[in-house]
Amino acid sequence: MQDMWKDFKEFAFKGNIIDLAVGVVIGGAFGAIVTSLVENIITPLIGLLLGGVDFSGLMVGKGEAAIKYGAFIQSIIDFLIIAFSIFMALRVMMKFQKKEEPEPEPEPEVEPEVELLEEIRDLLKEQK
Repeated sequence: MQDMWKDFKEFAFKGNIIDLAVGVVIGGAFGAIVTSLVENIITPLIGLLLGGVDFSGLMVGKGEAAIKYGAFIQSIIDFLIIAFSIFMALRVMMKFQKKEEPEPEPEPEVEPEVELLEEIRDLLKEQK
């Protein structure tokens, strides 16, 4: 039982799990903001541009049986706007991230004997 608890603590408190949890919470909040933007600003603007068409009310059917394809179209538009917003946010974040340039590897130190032998080799090549 104690081994299982120890394993669970190692799993739950690793940095990757905590980072993932923070990402999920921030992603949910960001999704709510973008959904509000879509529902309250962008959708009415699209409706104005299309002559007052409201996608969410479009449906086909008789009586109580109805296929609400307008809600589906609205969901697709919401998804595309949310995906584009996340894409743009990631692009901006990547531009602000400092690009770490790899440090040049130091030249390995050559022993004096090896250096002398290389010079002799090079001189012999020149003579031929």
